[in-house]
Amino acid sequence: MGSRGQKVKWSWSTALIGAASAAAATSLLTAKPKDPTFHLISIDLTSLKLNLPVLDAELMLTVHVTNPNIAAIHYSSTTMSILYDGTVLGTAAVKAGSQPARSCQLLRLPARLDGMELAQHARRFFADVAKREMKLEAKLDIEGAAKVLWWDHSFRVHVDSFVTVDPVFLDVIGQENRSQMDLFLA
Repeated sequence: MGSRGQKVKWSWSTALIGAASAAAATSLLTAKPKDPTFHLISIDLTSLKLNLPVLDAELMLTVHVTNPNIAAIHYSSTTMSILYDGTVLGTAAVKAGSQPARSCQLLRLPARLDGMELAQHARRFFADVAKREMKLEAKLDIEGAAKVLWWDHSFRVHVDSFVTVDPVFLDVIGQENRSQMDLFLA
């Protein structure tokens, strides 16, 4: 009985706080995720392994990765394929890990190049060595999850990298990287 005649206390500050909270929650839930960026910083030769009749090369790739999103990510381990002249020349291992929101980090990826596969392209390889410019391609699919509020959103990122290196000194001359992220809301 007493509640019918009572006035509800209303204030502008309460209304503004409520509106700001609703806007913040809506922006978090509907924020369009941005594709991460990848940039090959360096290639270091770690060893040569005699695999008669050729040499296999072991390398360490240093990759700069940027997560521009408002959520931290956790990703599973995967393998990156390294292609030369359209065929797989080697692979690099990507260990499972995580990256904070809106951050950059360096990944060191151990890679192995197959000397037998390179021997199949000997004529082109020696021409590339002579002009000190070798074009490689790398392909990577990585899966993981990003936690927004209390929901884990699964994602998959496909990366295509086109890298030009000096095959004598292993310097990175140029590169173009493209990534495409698919986000699964279910």
